[in-house]
Amino acid sequence: MSSTEAQFRDLIEPIAAIAGGRGLDADLQSELNRRYPAHGEAYRQIMQSCRDGIAAGWMCQHEHGGIRYGRVLEAAPELGGCSVDVVQMRDVAGPQHRHPKGEIDLIMPLDEQAMFDGHPAGWLVYGPDSSHRPTVSGGSALVLYLLPEGAIEFTRRAQ
Repeated sequence: MSSTEAQFRDLIEPIAAIAGGRGLDADLQSELNRRYPAHGEAYRQIMQSCRDGIAAGWMCQHEHGGIRYGRVLEAAPELGGCSVDVVQMRDVAGPQHRHPKGEIDLIMPLDEQAMFDGHPAGWLVYGPDSSHRPTVSGGSALVLYLLPEGAIEFTRRAQ
């Protein structure tokens, strides 16, 4: 049975709700990794739902510079005020951006050695006003992003 958007939302809601109103910091990262560990049941279900969604065409429906991406869910109260985006990257650095309110990432390597910003499978939390150039190395990975209020600011490059 392939996953639907509603089933995906049901998987994400309880996890996103944990972040609602909380500080985006190392404590939240530790809690998410403890409650929803890499390769645990929830992780496996989310990863399979992402794979199914990509195959069905409703997830990662855009592509630019070798990165497949898309906003899957808009920010909503039942998602702790977060939006949900998913990207698929292979040995590439994405565009520099800032997280005005922070970013919560679930890293799901498709290739065993793949890492996201130097981190293996699991949860990674960037605090408010952080920025980075998201980079996948060592193969291919899916990364799920929870963005409080859907806030993200892409940096314009000087021409």
